[in-house]
Amino acid sequence: MRNKKLQVWLPLLFAIVMIIGMFFGSKLNDQINGQSSLFKTARRSSLQEALDLIRLKYVDSVRLDTLQANAIQDMMNELDPHSIYIPATKLEEVNEDLGGRFEGIGVEFNIFSDTVNILYVIPNGPGDKAGLQIGDKILKADSSSLTGKKITTDEVKKIIRGEQGSKTILHIMRDQKISDVPVIRSMIPVSSVDASYLIDKKTGYIKLNKFSEHTYVDFMQSLEALQKQGMQELILDLRGNGGGFMNEAVDIADEFLDDNKLIVYTQGINSRKQEYKAKRPGLFETGKLTVLVDELTASASEVLAGALQDWDRATIIGRRTFGKGLVQQQYPLSDGSAIRLTIARYYTPLGRSIQRPYDKGKKVYMDEIWQRYSDGEALYADSNKINNGKEYKTPKGRIVYGGGGIMPDIFVPIDTSTFQRSSAKVLLDGTLNKFVYLYYLQNKSQIQKYSSPEEFIRNFKDDNEMWRQLVEYSLKDTVNLNTVPESDRISLEKRLKANLARFRWRSEGYYEVLNTEDPVIKKAIEVMEK
Repeated sequence: MRNKKLQVWLPLLFAIVMIIGMFFGSKLNDQINGQSSLFKTARRSSLQEALDLIRLKYVDSVRLDTLQANAIQDMMNELDPHSIYIPATKLEEVNEDLGGRFEGIGVEFNIFSDTVNILYVIPNGPGDKAGLQIGDKILKADSSSLTGKKITTDEVKKIIRGEQGSKTILHIMRDQKISDVPVIRSMIPVSSVDASYLIDKKTGYIKLNKFSEHTYVDFMQSLEALQKQGMQELILDLRGNGGGFMNEAVDIADEFLDDNKLIVYTQGINSRKQEYKAKRPGLFETGKLTVLVDELTASASEVLAGALQDWDRATIIGRRTFGKGLVQQQYPLSDGSAIRLTIARYYTPLGRSIQRPYDKGKKVYMDEIWQRYSDGEALYADSNKINNGKEYKTPKGRIVYGGGGIMPDIFVPIDTSTFQRSSAKVLLDGTLNKFVYLYYLQNKSQIQKYSSPEEFIRNFKDDNEMWRQLVEYSLKDTVNLNTVPESDRISLEKRLKANLARFRWRSEGYYEVLNTEDPVIKKAIEVMEK
């Protein structure tokens, strides 16, 4: 009997439970939605409200993307000097620089007399395969004109670069004859190594210009090649190297350090401590090593120099480095732009922060480099110091400093030679560069006879004739070099010869010529001989 009653009331009981559940479920859902709505309202910033008001109510039409970009830029200006906003239009170019490659036709060019002149054609690149040569003038790319006073280098790059596999028709002038040359664009690698050669039978030299995605690979190829030639000592030139990817610097440091040594560690309020150590046998853990630095040596370059100094592995020569010890992470934004945000500081193995103070604002921070020149720091060893820098002691008992860049172990002042107005003008207005380009084209067959920069340095004897032609050429621009002092002439002749070597052997030839009289190089050789 009870079972029958239960069977009668059970459906009704289930219905009541379902109704109650639906009621409370509805209330709970409203509550959750209300919380979500409140959360969204709380997260909605006054900046977004202002942009919406302008979009809906403003009297005239306005570009909201520009307003928003400016607002983001202003926010970044309130942070440290190295947190930056990158507009969508600039992002590809910025990423290409650190990527170590770009998509294009594989030529270097300059604009002389309102015309694009090819200065170099990368061997086996798309331009080389299409038959382009040094001295060719590019008049048009497809339907885009590349001549005229208003054309700029950036505009030329934008026109001739393009997606890998795409074709462009170049309108070329060669020996006063015009022809159309089809070129298929491809990926063009850009080496981080400006120069790599033996100064003498046992001393190698490598100059790194940045730390891109492929710097470690570029460096290792150079290091291995020099070792095969008998290198026992190395000069690593980081002058002017503004840094890049820290992991590339860590990998290079690993080639010099042994025994699981700490290379660098990073830490921030919102970033836990992370250590980077030597993890494999290095190719150059015992040979004599000097590292050249200056006031433009920054970031990843300072990580490398700092680690080698802390472990007494290298002698640091030059002037105090820039002082950038902040780690940036790039984050994409929805409109194609990005922000590079500082997320941590990096510290050398001894625990010293290389970052110099920036509490007085970005302008004072950036102007501090110029201040070093005016207050004598670049000229005198006594002035080359970190103000209020904390002292640290290396395993061998040497004192090093933190809080404002890497202090060199041996100071070498900046070259103070100055030019008279006439000499400076031929450098600044491009007269010297244009002259060397024309001189190379006229004497190409003679210069091609030299098999190496070393042979060129030893046997090229046309310095006086080249100088005479430069004096004559400069008179066309109303510049009289006949009256310049002997010191100016010597310096300009050296630059002439170095730039001429650049056309034959690219940057390696340029630096090999210049380095013959470089006081920092001479000091490095002297230190290693001792």
